Formats: sequence, C-alpha cells, structure tokens
Amino acid sequence: MSDTASEPRRILLIVSGGIAAYKVLETIRHLRRRGVAVRCVLTAGGAQFVTPLSLHALSEDKVYQDLFSLTDESEMGHIELSRQADLVVVAPASADILAKMTAGLCDDLATTLLLATDKPVLVAPAMNVRMWEHAATQENLATLIRRGISVIGPEEGPMACGEYGYGRLVEPDRLAAAILRRLGHDTDGTDTKQSVLAGRSALVTSGPTHEPIDPVRYIANRSSGRQGHAIAEALAALGARVTLVSGPTRLPDPAGVTTVHIESAEEMLSACRSALPVDVAVCAAAVADWKVAARTGEKIKKEEGAAPPTLALAENPDILKTLGQPGPGRPQLVVGFAAETGDVVARGTAKRARKGCDWILGNDVSEGTGTFGGAENSVHFITEAGAEAWPTGSKRAVADELARRIAAHLGAAGERGAAE
Repeated sequence: MSDTASEPRRILLIVSGGIAAYKVLETIRHLRRRGVAVRCVLTAGGAQFVTPLSLHALSEDKVYQDLFSLTDESEMGHIELSRQADLVVVAPASADILAKMTAGLCDDLATTLLLATDKPVLVAPAMNVRMWEHAATQENLATLIRRGISVIGPEEGPMACGEYGYGRLVEPDRLAAAILRRLGHDTDGTDTKQSVLAGRSALVTSGPTHEPIDPVRYIANRSSGRQGHAIAEALAALGARVTLVSGPTRLPDPAGVTTVHIESAEEMLSACRSALPVDVAVCAAAVADWKVAARTGEKIKKEEGAAPPTLALAENPDILKTLGQPGPGRPQLVVGFAAETGDVVARGTAKRARKGCDWILGNDVSEGTGTFGGAENSVHFITEAGAEAWPTGSKRAVADELARRIAAHLGAAGERGAAE
C-alpha cells in the first residue's frame, strides 16, 4: 500500500471574502471523499458569506479565525499551523488577499500563515472582472507566480454583480482535482503514477506571437491563448509532465505546468527545441506568419506630408512543420491547429499533409464566429483516417477531449511497442 493511502494528505484551506466562498463547501466534500484532511482558516471577509459551523461540519476539523486567540496559541501556534499541511490553498482568493500576499502584509491570521508557511501554495482567484483585469491585480499575480505560487482560474462567465467576463471561481470539482494533483493524487484520489499519462511528457504552444516593427510597435493577432492553456492543463490533469510555451496573453499560468513566456516566433521555436524530447507536441499557438525583415532600433516617426513607411516582410519559422519533420527526436504525436476562414476541412487536410503532423484540429475563425478571443470553439478533428466534426463547446471541453484522444493514442502505441 502506498504512503498516500496509509497517511492521509492534509491541506490548509484559507477562505477569503467573496460570494464565491460558497463553492468551497462542495470542494471540501470532494476532498474528504478522497481521504484528504482539510483544516480551514476563515477570514473576516469570508465569514460574511460562509459560516465557521458549515466549514467545521464538512471538514470535521476546527476552523481558525483569530490570530490573537490565546487558546489557539496555547494549543497550536500560528507558525505550526502554517506548516502542518502538505499544501496551502486560498479559495476564493480575493484581490485584497492577493495584494497582501504580494506585499508581504500580515494583519490577520490568514496573511500571517501565508507569510510564515514553507509549504507550496495554490490560489484560486475570484473577483469582479474589472478588478481581475486591473493592472495592479495582474502585476500582483505575475509577482506571485514568479515566487512559485500556483494559480488555477479564474473562469469566464456571468457574475453575481451582473457583469460577464473572467473572475468566476473555478467550479468545485475542478478545484478539488487541481488540489489532488498537487498532493500527488489523480482526480480519483489514487496515486498519480496510475494516471493515464503518468511518465509521459508534452509540449504545448499557446497564444499569439508579437513580431517587433520598432521598439514600440509589433505585428500580432487576436489569439487569447485560452485553447492552448486549456490543453496544457488538461494534459497535466491526466498526469503528463507539461511544458507550455506561451506568447503574450492575459491568462494566468496553469497550475502544475511549466510555463515558458516568449514574445516572437523565433523565441517560441527556440523554447520548443529546448523542451524536446517529448512524447506529444500540440501547436495551438497562433504564430504570426511574417515578421518585419529589418526592424528599426528607433521608433518610426510620422512625418508631416510624408508617405507612410513601407514594411518589407520576411517569413517566420514554421514551428509545426519543424516539429513534424521525421527523424530522431520527433515526438510520437504532433498535433496542430488550422485557423481558417473558408473550407475548414479541405484546408485543414491540406495543412496536415503539408506540415507533416499527425493530427490537425481545424476551426473556423471567420468574423462573427467569436473563436479568436472567445470562450467556445467548434473544431474538426482531422487525421489520416479522415475528418470528424466535434460538437461546439467550451475550449476546455475541446481540451479535455483532445487530451483523452492523446492518452488513448499513446497508450495504444505503448502496448504495440511492448508486444513487438
């Protein structure tokens, strides 16, 4: 029997303020069913939305609230409390607590524990979309990620305030799954060594590339990176060791994934080569086809009465074709995307042959589809055997289905290899 089965893993769950706090109650249920011990810390803001009694009833453990409780200090000091867990989780993580974590403030029990802990930390942000998009929040989040803190979410959708956008706390089952992965379990609570992609490695590209014209301008496209990031997270959820090479996006780095940030197509190709060898490569990034042949070192000035400057373009490296070339080091499976505005199947089929990849997911990005920058996708799964239309759904649903197909393919390939 594994240590995981004989010694239950423990998390310290910090519940901060926000209407989404009610979701953590169901998350605790998911974790307790899988044998994870949960100890809760409730902030003053969090107590406006859920009660200590609810958290106690579901976690079957004491709920901590007061930094200066003499009883708590005599039984368990806050330093000890911060280090007894295997993982510290902040859910929902409000803009306020993220800001305090970034600044190192510790004016209550929750922030004191976060500053004192020596254990890994996972945060699940939840807030109004404007608060989420604010430069201060994004800079705080980037700082926390650089410090090694993992982030899951937020998700896109309608909010209690009546607005729509990113800022929703991830759903309870997805949050529980992310916690289980961090604890060394899969989503069924078993050891990750039993996960279908355990021991496998994956490379995923995501987002746009920015090709500089001068120090302040660049060529880009409308890719949000949502699809690529979702694929990276879906593969990691199945146990794969994932490297995500991401162009500039406004998305947080997926939890449990090694993310490499780049700007240009040349930087993306270099990062992809550095990530090899891998078992599967998924090229979901919308790489700019062209770059400026000769970028200037100074800003191009608009002169009164002068004609607009002429930009000479040069081809960017073809990352999908490079990874699909036969030879030593080629991934067992190379998957590309074909963003088209015409006959998706015909053009996707031609692209698959031209690039030398194994699978292509063709999608329609015509004006009005909302695919670029949107939350949904409609794809045709194109292989040597033909094309299969997948139902329109969320980009996360597309990612989950693709990850399942990849796992099945690599599993079948492994069985064939063993038989031979």
